[in-house]
Order: sequence, then C-alpha cells, then structure tokens
Amino acid sequence: MKRFAQSIRLRPEHREEYLRLHSAVWPGVEAALRRAQIRNYSIYLHGDVLFGYFEYHGEDFDADIAELEADPVTQEWWKLTDPCQEPWPDRGDSRQWTELTEVWHLGEADGPAAG
Repeated sequence: MKRFAQSIRLRPEHREEYLRLHSAVWPGVEAALRRAQIRNYSIYLHGDVLFGYFEYHGEDFDADIAELEADPVTQEWWKLTDPCQEPWPDRGDSRQWTELTEVWHLGEADGPAAG
C-alpha cells in the first residue's frame, strides 16, 4: 500500500458548487476509484485550499490511473469539478492536483501499547 497526499486551490466563486457535488459523489465515480485500487480517499478543506489523501493498494499505479482517467463517468465528473479548482503553478506533470512529499509518518506500533 502506498499513501498519497495532494493539494489544489478551490476557486472561491465555485465553493458552493464543489461542496454540493462532494456531498453526494456519483456512485460510478466511487466505483471507478475502487477499480483503480484507491482506498481511504478523503478531501479536506482549509480556507480555499483542498487537501486530498488516498491509499493505493494495487500493483501498477500508472495502469490503474490510466484506466480511471479513461472512465467515461469519471470524465463527466471532472468536467464539473475541474472548473472549481485552480491548480498550483508548480504542479509539475500531475493532471490537476499537486502531489505532496511525505515528510513523516507514524506507523503501526510493533507491540502492545504501554499503559
């Protein structure tokens, strides 16, 4: 399993639309994410900054993401959500969101918790 964190700006004039869309994400979009081996996907909001976190449980990330990007339901979803977002200027090769570098992670404890 590999963890991913991403960030993008939310266009203030599209805030309500973005929040409305994400209050009921389309089942087809959720199914496509699951087929792409993406789990524990969360999006958080602070001011006008969106932070996304997900875990990838597959073996071939590039192939799974290519399948996700080719999914027609996901493409229709992105036609609605992409205009709500403003990519960071330094996003590099990413489609919309900028991938963040993991600096630290508290892993599972090796033994029973001290008490």
